[in-house]
Amino acid sequence: MAKRDFLAVTDLTRDDILRLFDLAGRMKAGAYRETPLAGKSLAMIFAKSSTRTRVSFEVGTYQLGGHALFLSSRDIQLGRGEPIADTARVLSRYVSGIMIRTFDHAEVEELARQATIPVINGLTDLSHPCQVLADLFTVREGLGTWEGKRVAWVGDGNNMANSWIEAAQVLGFELRLACPEGYEPNRRIFDRAKQGGACIEVTEIPEEAVEGAHVVNTDVWASMGQEGEAQARQNAFRGYTVDAELMKLAAPGAIFLHCLPAHRGEEVATEVIEGPQSRVWDEAENRLHVQKALLATLLG
Repeated sequence: MAKRDFLAVTDLTRDDILRLFDLAGRMKAGAYRETPLAGKSLAMIFAKSSTRTRVSFEVGTYQLGGHALFLSSRDIQLGRGEPIADTARVLSRYVSGIMIRTFDHAEVEELARQATIPVINGLTDLSHPCQVLADLFTVREGLGTWEGKRVAWVGDGNNMANSWIEAAQVLGFELRLACPEGYEPNRRIFDRAKQGGACIEVTEIPEEAVEGAHVVNTDVWASMGQEGEAQARQNAFRGYTVDAELMKLAAPGAIFLHCLPAHRGEEVATEVIEGPQSRVWDEAENRLHVQKALLATLLG
């Protein structure tokens, strides 16, 4: 059987996602007792620090009967200039799968090209597909479905926004993104989704994006590697805070999501992230269940 990688949400079909979520639901409910990763190992390469990605993949692999190896890029030869192709070919002979969290998306694509085992994108500057899968699972839990729902994104057109665009392309829900000028999502991903019939639009006005939305979503204004831009971004994103006033424009029963870590008082008000509409802790937990389903599907 040909190996399958997971580098972007568009690597999955709608049916793939539904099957994955049914499995994740069984895992979360404690109705799944199998250990499809028994005797198998997952190499986890980290060029970027992590809380949720590391812990959820490590614990998930263990719960499925496998073993996870934490490989900081500082500690392996990749950090000293070994070509990605060489690392991919060597790891393919030791482990059953690779999860990588890094900066340049091209590195992940090269790793997947050269590896003979499944490669999972744990995050790049371009996309964060595992997080958006967990977000979609949380939407299904909280609202029953994403069918006929409107999702709002407020803030930076970053890797999260790009993966939400791809999810809208695959699943067909409406997506409205509010981003300041110069901070729009990736043009190639946006255009490809539009050509694929996705119902997405970008505005500079947060109120336009949030009005009538069933899901309101945001992220930090300066991601890892952008710390030097923090002040410029603070200025550019003034007025993009998701606060109680903005949430009032959303549909009744709307839920709030944030991939974390959060900067209260910047992209989100404390009263929102700690409020009754917030599902961020369920969302964080769901990284574990959805990624377990992904590991069982790709490596099991």
